Amino acid sequence: MKDFKSARVPESNTKWMRLRVKLLASFFVTLLLAAFGRAVFLQVFERDKLRGLAQDQYVRQIEIPARRGDIFDRRGAPLAQSVEVDSIWVDPSMLPDVKQAARALAKALKLDAEDVLGRLTRGRRFAWVKRQVTPREVEAVKALGLPGFGFTKEPKRFYPQKELGAHVVGVVGLDGHGLEGLELAFENELSGQNSRLSGFRDAKGRKLLVSGAPDTLERQGASVTLTLDRHLQYVAEKALTRAVAEAQAVAGMALVMDPATGEILAMANEPRFNPNAPQREARSSMRNRAALDTFEPGSTMKAFVVASALEQKVIKPDDTFFCENGSWRVGRHTIHDTHEYAWLTPQRVLQVSSNICSAKIAQLLGRERLVKTFKDFGFGERTGLALPGEGKGSIPFPKAEVSLATQSFGQGMSATAVQMIAAWSALAHGGVLMRPYLVSKVVDPDGVVLLDNRPTEVRRIVSPQTARQVVSMLESVVVKGGTATKAAMEDYRVAGKTGTAQKVDPVAGGYSDKRLASFVGMLPAENPRVVILVVVDEPKTDVYGGNVAAPAFKEIATAAMAHLAVPPSREVPLPSTALPVAAAQPPAKAVPEGPVVEEVVTENVEPGSVRVPDVMGQAGREAVTKLLSAALEPQLSGSGRVVAQTPAAGSLVEKGARVTLELATRQ
Repeated sequence: MKDFKSARVPESNTKWMRLRVKLLASFFVTLLLAAFGRAVFLQVFERDKLRGLAQDQYVRQIEIPARRGDIFDRRGAPLAQSVEVDSIWVDPSMLPDVKQAARALAKALKLDAEDVLGRLTRGRRFAWVKRQVTPREVEAVKALGLPGFGFTKEPKRFYPQKELGAHVVGVVGLDGHGLEGLELAFENELSGQNSRLSGFRDAKGRKLLVSGAPDTLERQGASVTLTLDRHLQYVAEKALTRAVAEAQAVAGMALVMDPATGEILAMANEPRFNPNAPQREARSSMRNRAALDTFEPGSTMKAFVVASALEQKVIKPDDTFFCENGSWRVGRHTIHDTHEYAWLTPQRVLQVSSNICSAKIAQLLGRERLVKTFKDFGFGERTGLALPGEGKGSIPFPKAEVSLATQSFGQGMSATAVQMIAAWSALAHGGVLMRPYLVSKVVDPDGVVLLDNRPTEVRRIVSPQTARQVVSMLESVVVKGGTATKAAMEDYRVAGKTGTAQKVDPVAGGYSDKRLASFVGMLPAENPRVVILVVVDEPKTDVYGGNVAAPAFKEIATAAMAHLAVPPSREVPLPSTALPVAAAQPPAKAVPEGPVVEEVVTENVEPGSVRVPDVMGQAGREAVTKLLSAALEPQLSGSGRVVAQTPAAGSLVEKGARVTLELATRQ
């Protein structure tokens, strides 16, 4: 019998077994070394990258919006504030039925169902449902019982005074950034600094704050204090609204200014709008016409012509001028007065607002000195009011005799309402032009003053004696025989001037039958505390500034004197005996200023010529449309609103001529 125990494995099999063991051991050692190398590579060389990828899975940077700074009037009354409100978002992936959820949300929040469905469909893990909602809307969404919803606090801009001063303050968008007015001009100062915090996400993707909410002071914007007086602003807006409504006009402007400091106490515009619901308002109603729009001011410019002529000693207070009995031919044009006058003194020229005699005084002054006078009074340059798109106006050099004549009574040139009231304040302030300003102070949350505006003297234009002479002459405008008897006050001496300017027709060329009625005055005349300007655009019931704008001036002036506690004037002068009046003139009687049916200047426009329309302050698209309608070729530079145009508005050019527009988004 064979002994199997003594049998040995063949030598070849033993070698093969050993080889297999060695190969298997080498394979595992290699794997171990590869794993070790990979671990070293990941832990040493890829550590930062992998740490970032891991944090992306459970850590999120949460941005906390800054609380926007407040805006106050001069006495600390809030005009704009920020409050914390809820915004609703959802994770669409957690909704069991997206279409049904969209319908339910649209019904609860009064939204369009298709719009909600579109947002939920586009958002894979996050979608805004509605931002800045009311507490009632939050409860309505919670009552639906749907999963995946979140509620986060966001600052919402709130305007406690509603329409009051809205054109000056401006508005913000849903993203909290300024869109108009001072909200846009001081965006950097008001917006503050957004905070970013690290937070974890749970398994459902919900954000969990780690270190708690930051201190609100650390993320709060600076506060802005204005020169506006809430009470005077309210009175100005109320009076202007009444004036525009009674005149059936399309718009209006009113300003109140302290002539000694340059502070604007009120800046009213009509139509008004509620910044708490800007989406419901027409875009045109948000326009701050007082600062942005330029217009031909009309006869209110005559005061500067007389002041400069007296200062340059080309006329004397007792000189007389022949007013051509109401009609005066200049080249191929004819200048008209509303009434027939023979000989008038400078005082009577202002009192009855004679275009012809104003033009004759401008002839004595000369072209260069007339243009210099207007520029010295601040026309043709921005006042630096800090409002985006502020108008500049234009003072074209009057090469033709008729241009010299028309500019003497405020036609053929353009200005803003702010420029007008600043220039009139220079007369009220003894001939010194002060820089107008709206913002008095900007202070950050720590109390550091970022901006502190103070009264700034720009230049002296005329001597105190000349300024007093002209103001005395202007007192005759509001008494019997003047053009603005409705501006007279029993307890205060008033000096002022009416204006009734023709408006340029941008399509047909030349002047249209539309008018711009205004009145600007100061009181008390012996020591003016305020200057008030009222402008009514395209009045239909009456076109005279003395009838349309003067009553609103009186309403604002009455409230201003009481609010500022100004004592009544001690004496009321008799303007009829203040200065000698030539005998060859009509009896003193109330005289409306400006034309109604006939034009101030008649002209035969050559075929193929058009007037350049005024597009200052308008958006680029609006300006292009207006120029194309006038058969002109627009050429744009920049973006935003028109801040300069060449040729100037009202210039007579050939059809198809090129008009260059300079656009800017802010000053």
